[in-house]
Amino acid sequence: MNPPSGFSQIGDAPSVILSNGTLLMGDAFGTDAVLFNAKALKWTPTGTGKIDIFAEEGMTLQRDGTVLVVDTENGTHAEKYIPSTGKWVSAGSTVVPLPSNDGQGIVPELGPAVLRPDGTTFAIGATHHTAIYHPPVKPTQPGHWTAGPNFPSEHGQTLSEFDGPASLLPDGNVLCMTSPNFFQQQGGADFFEWNGKKLIKVTDIPNAESLFSFQAYMLLLPTGQVMVTEQTNDIEIYSAKGTANPAWAPTISSVPATISRGSSYVIKGTQFNGLSQGAAYGDDTQSATNYPLVRITNNATNHVFYARTHDHSTMGVATGSKPASTHFDVPAHMETGASSLVVVANGIPSKAVAVTVQ
Repeated sequence: MNPPSGFSQIGDAPSVILSNGTLLMGDAFGTDAVLFNAKALKWTPTGTGKIDIFAEEGMTLQRDGTVLVVDTENGTHAEKYIPSTGKWVSAGSTVVPLPSNDGQGIVPELGPAVLRPDGTTFAIGATHHTAIYHPPVKPTQPGHWTAGPNFPSEHGQTLSEFDGPASLLPDGNVLCMTSPNFFQQQGGADFFEWNGKKLIKVTDIPNAESLFSFQAYMLLLPTGQVMVTEQTNDIEIYSAKGTANPAWAPTISSVPATISRGSSYVIKGTQFNGLSQGAAYGDDTQSATNYPLVRITNNATNHVFYARTHDHSTMGVATGSKPASTHFDVPAHMETGASSLVVVANGIPSKAVAVTVQ
């Protein structure tokens, strides 16, 4: 397939899946953005009014379907993409500076931004600052920001996310990884949870003392745990202590009582896509999981099987009581017999429904 017209490269280009399932991607070296038609394999220009280039920026999908971006080269300014108009509008001031200013002529870096179940977005700076975005009543309004807590100093250096990962946890907290920025002489990562009021220091991974934040990635697993990879052969799993609010879970309203191996079915309910995209990084990687997973557990063996899901009715987050659906393909070689089925979103399962696999 051909690249978007006018794009010199894709690397460092932020992207997001919109609520309607369409990919939005920005030009890392300009203010242009494009929409991707996955069936026709074609790009369509969109997004007039972007003030600064997309370099090092990340895109965070909001409850109202807009896309939040913190500018990297425009002070404390933030912007929003409005899908219905294809335009960018102001999202106000982050109050405190979040992009780095390394003084070496390099494009400022930025940390991740994660939407939380309460509707706020926790944005982490490549400075030691954080900020919280509070959404407006109307999508076209800017909303407002409040300053979050600053990261402390460790190892004799100020901590920040000079590029780096974060992930929503099932209890609504945000796990993040900080370090001195890339231009310091020595790394040394520290992990924190943000609970909406304060930063809580948590256990570091074994080789954290040798890492910078930009070297790691996070993925929110269907168990509610977070998988951390960091450019080595080591893979770490983080298990949070908190539990999810039952109101955040998906609900199942309709699924066949008997399902056959190798066949495809439709399952219906609510909140199939969760309340957030889950994990975030920014421009270098996108690991969003705002889509439904179908997990089937055999009652006799307790063996777990995942059905492939596809053709979701929405990719929007925090859809509340609005009906949602997806298709799921029963694995051809899974065990038969009495089983329990759940829908999982953001690591939070629905209540189990009894099914028979034949």
